[in-house]
Amino acid sequence: MLLSLSWLREFVPYTGTALELGEKLTMLGLEMDGLSRPYAGIENIVVGHVVECARHPEAEKLSVCRVDVGDEVLDIVCGAPNVAAGQKVAVIKVGSTLPNGMVIKKAKLRGAPSHGMICSEAELGLSDDHDGIMVLNGQSPVGARLVDVLSLADEVLDISVTPNRGDCLSVLGLAREVSAAFQLPLTLPPVALAESGAPADAEIRLEVDKELSPLYQARIINGVTTGKSPAWLRYRLNSIGVRAISNMVDVTNYILMELGQPLHAFDCDAVQGGRVLVQGARAGEKFITLDGQERLLVPGDITIRDAQRAIGLGGVMGGLNSEITDKSRRVFLECAVFTPTFIRRTARRLGLHSEAAYRFERGVDQVGSTYAMNRAASMIADLAGGAVQPGVIKAEPIPFVAVPVALRHERIKEILGIPLSTDFCEQTLQRLGCTVQEGCGAMRTGENTPCVQWSVFAPSHRLDLTREADLIEELARFYGIDRIPPALPSIMRPLERAGLPEPKHTFRGRIKHWGRGAGLNEVINYSFVSAKELHSLLLTPKYGEHAAIMNPLSDEQNTLRTSLAPGLLTTLRTNLAQGNGNIRIFEVGSIFHADPSQETTVHEPARLGILLYGSRGEWPHPQGEVDYQDIKGLLEHLFASLGLAKASFVQEDALPFLSPCVGVYIQGQCVGHTGKVKTDLADGYHARKQVWMAQIDLDALYTLSLAARPLFSPLAVFPPVRRDITFMATAGIQVDSLLQAISSRQTALLEDVRLIDSFTPPDGETHNLTFRLTFRHPERTLKDAEVDKERDGIATAVQKALDVRV
Repeated sequence: MLLSLSWLREFVPYTGTALELGEKLTMLGLEMDGLSRPYAGIENIVVGHVVECARHPEAEKLSVCRVDVGDEVLDIVCGAPNVAAGQKVAVIKVGSTLPNGMVIKKAKLRGAPSHGMICSEAELGLSDDHDGIMVLNGQSPVGARLVDVLSLADEVLDISVTPNRGDCLSVLGLAREVSAAFQLPLTLPPVALAESGAPADAEIRLEVDKELSPLYQARIINGVTTGKSPAWLRYRLNSIGVRAISNMVDVTNYILMELGQPLHAFDCDAVQGGRVLVQGARAGEKFITLDGQERLLVPGDITIRDAQRAIGLGGVMGGLNSEITDKSRRVFLECAVFTPTFIRRTARRLGLHSEAAYRFERGVDQVGSTYAMNRAASMIADLAGGAVQPGVIKAEPIPFVAVPVALRHERIKEILGIPLSTDFCEQTLQRLGCTVQEGCGAMRTGENTPCVQWSVFAPSHRLDLTREADLIEELARFYGIDRIPPALPSIMRPLERAGLPEPKHTFRGRIKHWGRGAGLNEVINYSFVSAKELHSLLLTPKYGEHAAIMNPLSDEQNTLRTSLAPGLLTTLRTNLAQGNGNIRIFEVGSIFHADPSQETTVHEPARLGILLYGSRGEWPHPQGEVDYQDIKGLLEHLFASLGLAKASFVQEDALPFLSPCVGVYIQGQCVGHTGKVKTDLADGYHARKQVWMAQIDLDALYTLSLAARPLFSPLAVFPPVRRDITFMATAGIQVDSLLQAISSRQTALLEDVRLIDSFTPPDGETHNLTFRLTFRHPERTLKDAEVDKERDGIATAVQKALDVRV
């Protein structure tokens, strides 16, 4: 938002410098990105008086002038057709430079000396007018600086406005901030409407869909003449980067920047049937906007219609069939409040990012819109020679009602960490336009003693103040964030929360803490991927309906991910390109499946993704490349840390980019899959070794963790005894079947079984699996003989149950 300092001072009597103002606004959360003087390039231009003007003897289109510039009289040759004696003009002297970089030198034109230049508005960068020189008011003092005469010695601040502060996208909005910050009075420009004629609401009837527009109103101005705006208006718009077009358009742009209310002027004679309707577009409807482009509309677009056709695309752009032209004599001045979501969708879909749409998307002041409309109508009547028709054509299906927000004084201290006086809180909120009322009991029970609660009503222009935290943020801004001492907050878990289920956010935090503790590096990838990449991983809609992005940033980010795999593999490729060959990463995030039944049109399940690549690393890991045991071991460790039952692993074809693909089951419920990325797919990510990956359903884990109940068992007192058994099995046997066979031997002494080694001989016909059995007695030390007896019994039982040898 570009803020003219002189324009701001018309609202508040601020006397400080622009730099001081920028620093104050920055501390209030409205950061100043830059400071400029838009007319610094013409500060050397002075006012001259054309004393004499005669035709050049050698050139019919040139004039020889004698120009008084205050301290001297200059001979200047001018080629403008409108130069004449007695005029006050803009003159640049020899040695000075024009905004376009041209340096003025002494010259002879067809034999006549020229010691300067009489300038046009185009040469001064004030407009595109090349038709002639700039003729000033006859009262302009000779020799004075042009910027002083035209009040162009202005400074413009470039203010960065956050998305929630749509109220600051205007001079008035920023003036309110300045008024509150410096405790200055705020004054609005007066509006004088001279009405004449028949009532306007008797001529045109409104029909408004309340879902699209809570307020739609308009005025009619008769007898207007489209023409050039006065210099002050054109120059002010030019100073903030808005190109002047015509008096009618310039007024609507002026009000937009001054008050933040978008307006649109229709040719009233083009409105047919005496009706204006605000309705959704019809499917397949085509409409030509002011830029001459034909637009294909969808039902979510807001259209302004007369009795026969669409005449405007609400909140985005007007229609070519109702635009103001040189022949227009009557203006239908629209002033509306549109539902932001509809404007945002239409602007994004059509790529029409106008200043009006930018403000409608963030919400405009419904109560203040009438003042903005009346000010614009008054200005159009003054500048275009028209008369305002009496009355307002208005439909307000949803009137603005301020909703009370509860504010507890003790909560202010809890959030900010410091106490703020009741007087400061009350006065600050009132300076912001809020109404403060007692919420319960008396507002004060004694001097500076707060009541339990206040009810705060935010003004209509502060649509962002909807929660208690919003009000506390306002108090913190005006108290000074820099004045609040840094202090670590105390973390307390209230007794009344004991036994309540763990929040999902906390559960995800535990998963991340586990991942970092397990030696994995956390990665965060974009939720946007390429549809081509999903198909390359064989993730067709069969594995989750794709959700395409309506306005993607690029073709590489045109679809929401249906798996964490694309991001993890991209991270792998990036690390390999940088020379990192040992990758142990994890990601916690959401995947997305198209689901029209959802409010957001997508279903967002949470997932944990793990990827291992390269060597295991140093101690305590055994040497070698990562394999299935590593990824499986990590998952078992995760489930154990969550207190879940032991998982079973079953080979199945569930994820098309994994081979082998193993399903992970806990208590019969599938909680994810793990396996090796197919070699041909891994090659596409520059992987030259095996890539092991797991994707776990965090929503399922969360549900299981809520149902898990901790059990107490006494700590072991007596030492364990361990025995190893190696089974020679056929190559296709599953480890899980061996574990179940071992566990089926009913013995109270067997405490734990785990696979510690596997070996496949060169012939590949058998597979040697070594298990470590841990025995322990709770009341005494075991003897070798009884442990050997238990081991032999287990070996015998397994050989009977399965085709294996010991």
